[in-house]
Amino acid sequence: MKGIGAVLIDIDGVLTVSWKALPGTVAAMEGLRAAGLPLVLVTNTTSRTRAAVAGRLAGEGFPVGVDDILTAPAVTAAYLRAHHPQARCRLINSGDVREDLTGVTLMGEEGTGEEDRDAPEVIVLGGAGDAFGYPALNSAFRDLQRGARLVAMHRNLYWRTADGLDLDTGAFLPGLERAAGVEATVTGKPAAAFFATALAHLGVPAAEALMVGDDIESDVLAAQRCGITGVLVRTGKYLPETHRAADGTPDHVLDSFAELPGLLGLR
Repeated sequence: MKGIGAVLIDIDGVLTVSWKALPGTVAAMEGLRAAGLPLVLVTNTTSRTRAAVAGRLAGEGFPVGVDDILTAPAVTAAYLRAHHPQARCRLINSGDVREDLTGVTLMGEEGTGEEDRDAPEVIVLGGAGDAFGYPALNSAFRDLQRGARLVAMHRNLYWRTADGLDLDTGAFLPGLERAAGVEATVTGKPAAAFFATALAHLGVPAAEALMVGDDIESDVLAAQRCGITGVLVRTGKYLPETHRAADGTPDHVLDSFAELPGLLGLR
């Protein structure tokens, strides 16, 4: 492949599963580094900060640092600062990513004794988990009825863990939107703005970038709609039936990220 000047890489399901490196992925990334190919890790992970993600990956042997990580929470913070400055935001998320939500006014979590008396102006949904219980979602529903805006870090239906597939935010978000009569602004993948931020970080045009992911819709086809070359890997959340039912065709399909250096002609 000629003309590829930078690579965007999803993390969960592509490089790791349950934060354990998949076979051959560390060596493949080392190959990209040795070739001097700029890269950025783009993830909808909402359970860890950029620093924590970088630290965990480095612990698995990946040659990456915090500046190589672009997360949905970090992009969400930029969106909120630009479009809802100083707004009172209620975060519903499994995991603590407040460190990456700089400049965002976060209200106290319900049930902690730190609740704010004023109603939130923006409901921010992160990743699903224990925090996505009925009380939290019903409270969000009531706030939306009172006029709060809805921002979601992503619409992922599920993700791959060591125990199998787990439900994610996208399994709950459509019901909340329909019940409240609102439409969420999605800030992470597959939002075009997310990919634009990644390209700006790399300093390359879309035509010179390549995106590697295990989610055919949110990672690959969404990137292709932005003019980025898409590579689907058959690891992580990949399912043959989802691949067949997709509304588009990936530019390339690999068995794993370990094959990427070969696709790029690096070895």
